[in-house]
Amino acid sequence: MKRLLLLAILLGFPLLEASLLVQLSETHGWWVLAWCVLAACAGAALIKEARFALVARLGAALAEGRFSIAALVDSARTVIAGLLLIFPGVISDLIALTLLLLPSPRPIVERAPRRASQGTIIDGEFRRSR
Repeated sequence: MKRLLLLAILLGFPLLEASLLVQLSETHGWWVLAWCVLAACAGAALIKEARFALVARLGAALAEGRFSIAALVDSARTVIAGLLLIFPGVISDLIALTLLLLPSPRPIVERAPRRASQGTIIDGEFRRSR
């Protein structure tokens, strides 16, 4: 049953996109083609930018000695939105724009900067004698 539903969604989505594109092109003409070309160019640019941003974010996080899962999630979301923009259609473009406009999730617990210990500091010299 689940496989049949997944197959129906995978086959129905492109058919829905195609029928909507045909209806829009009948009313708006070549502007629909221009929209699809511009959306595909924007999607390719988003994927390219996401790759460089991921490398920069992970490099900065690793330099601080931590691994940032937020950088991976943000970049994955940008890549998915870019792929949806490359796919021709209005519905996929709306889904991509929704993904891009959603605020990125912030960690619940912010990591506080490390401070020196709150205990007493004893300054002195140490010499071992036998």
